[in-house]
Amino acid sequence: MPSHRPSLPLRATAAALCLPLLLTGCSATAQSVVWPQPAPQTTPIVVQPGFQAPSATHCARPVQTREVPGSQQSQNGPAPYPTPREHSAKAAADDAAPAALALPSRAGRLSRAEADTGRIAAAPPPVASESSHLPAPASQAPRQASVTAGMVDDNANFADYLAFRQRTPVAHRPRDVAERTLLEVRDAQGRGVPDAEVVVQSAQGHAMWARTDAAGKVWLHPNAFDSAQARVYDVTVRQGGRQAHAVLQRGQKSALEVRLGGSTAIARAQLDLVFLIDATGSMGDEIGKLKATLRTIANEVAQLPSRPDLCFGLVAYRDKGDQFLLRSHDLTNDLAAFQGVLNALQANGGGDYPEAMNEALHDTVHNLSWRGNGTTRLVFLLADAPPHLDYGGPQYDDDMLAALGKGIKIFGVGASGLDKQGEYIQRQIAQYTGGRFVFLTYANANQPASGPGRETVHDVKNYSVDTLDRLIVRLVREELAQRPAPDRAVGQQFRDPGLAGL
Repeated sequence: MPSHRPSLPLRATAAALCLPLLLTGCSATAQSVVWPQPAPQTTPIVVQPGFQAPSATHCARPVQTREVPGSQQSQNGPAPYPTPREHSAKAAADDAAPAALALPSRAGRLSRAEADTGRIAAAPPPVASESSHLPAPASQAPRQASVTAGMVDDNANFADYLAFRQRTPVAHRPRDVAERTLLEVRDAQGRGVPDAEVVVQSAQGHAMWARTDAAGKVWLHPNAFDSAQARVYDVTVRQGGRQAHAVLQRGQKSALEVRLGGSTAIARAQLDLVFLIDATGSMGDEIGKLKATLRTIANEVAQLPSRPDLCFGLVAYRDKGDQFLLRSHDLTNDLAAFQGVLNALQANGGGDYPEAMNEALHDTVHNLSWRGNGTTRLVFLLADAPPHLDYGGPQYDDDMLAALGKGIKIFGVGASGLDKQGEYIQRQIAQYTGGRFVFLTYANANQPASGPGRETVHDVKNYSVDTLDRLIVRLVREELAQRPAPDRAVGQQFRDPGLAGL
C-alpha cells in the first residue's frame, strides 16, 4: 500500500506528544482521555515512488498537453512526442511541478516506451482523425439542452454508505473504511487551518499522509492503510513552519482536535479545478454539455464571495487500442485557451465496457502542476464506466490514498449507463477523499434520452436535483465558504478579480 515519508520527527512518549499542545490540543475531550504509556516508538516510513507534495507556485502558463497513445499505431503520428516534462528551461524553472508519470510495464499491457511518450505544446493542434476543423470559439459553441443531476454526501450519511457497500457485491479494490476519525486542525484563535499536512503512523511503520480541507478537517481511516490494525498511532501536523503532535488511539473517540500555535495567515483563495473525463464514444452528450457550460461555471466561480484565483485542468481518457490512452492538459489560468482545448475534445473509441480510468486518475493525481500554499484542489470525475481492474499498473485505490495525501478532493459524476460497479468505485474514491457522488438524472431513469428530470437508477435516496453546472458551482462554493476569511487587506485587494480569457 502507498505510504509517504514525513520530514518531521515524531514524539517518543504520549506525554511529550501532548505537552506542546497544553493538553487542550489533543482532543476536544482531552480531560477524560487516558493517554497510552508509553507511546509507540516510530519507525521510518517507506516512501511511495513518485509521490510529491503539491508545490507549483502559479498556473500562469499556456496550455500544456501531454498525450499517451492507446496503441502502437498511434505512435507513428506526424511528430514525435517529447517526454512529459521536456520543455524550456524557463518553463521548468517556473513550474514547480510533480515528476513525470510512471505507468505500468508490459505486464500491465503498456510498455515503458509507451509510458514515456507524451507531448507538451502551447496550443494543441486539432486531431485530424477526430475533427477536421478548428474548435469553434466559446461564444459560438453549440447550445446544449440542460442536464440535471443529484448528489449524495456519503461522509455525512456514513451509515447509509456502509449499508450500500454491504449490499453491492461487485468487483473492486477493497479498502476498509468502516472505522474512521475526524481530525480537526485549528490555530490558536480556534480557526480551522486549511491545507495542513498530516502524517499518521503506527509503531510498525504503517502510515498515511493527508491534508486538511478548506475547513481544516480530514477523515482518517486507519484500516485503509494499516492491515495490522495497530491500537495507537502518532499524529503529526505541520503547516506554515508550525508543527504539533497528538495521539490517536483506536476506538477512543470519533474526533481528534490538534492545535497549531500562533495564527494562520489567510490569503486569497486559490482553486485548482480539474475535469477528469471519460472521452469514449458513449460520452458525446455529456462532453458537449460541459463544453457549453464551462464559461458559465468559470464566471460564477470567479464571482463567488471568496473571489478565488482560479486555474483549470483537463485529463481525458479512453482505453488501450484507442487513438489515445489519456490526454492531459495541465493547470492554466487562461480560460480562453482552456475552452479551446475542451472544444477540440471529441467522444470516440471505447469498445469493451471498462475504460482506462486507473491510468488517468494516476496522471491527474501525480502529474499535474497542483499548487501548494493553501490551495483548494478539486477534481470532477465524469464517467459512465468503471476502470479496468485487469490491466495491472496504477490502481484507483492507491491513487485515492495519494490524492488525500495531496489534499485533492474527488467528486465522482456518474453519467448515463454507469453500472453498479462503476457507482461503487466512484463512491469509494469520493468518500475517501472527502468529495461527494454526483449522478445525472432523467425524466425516466431507464431512458436517458427522455431528457432532464429527477429520476436515477443509482442506489441513492434523499437527494435534491439541479442542473449540473449549478451543482458544480454549488459544490465549489460550499468548499470555499469553509475557509477562514482572508486578512482585510487581502480581501480588498481582490474585490474585482480578473480571469484570463473572460
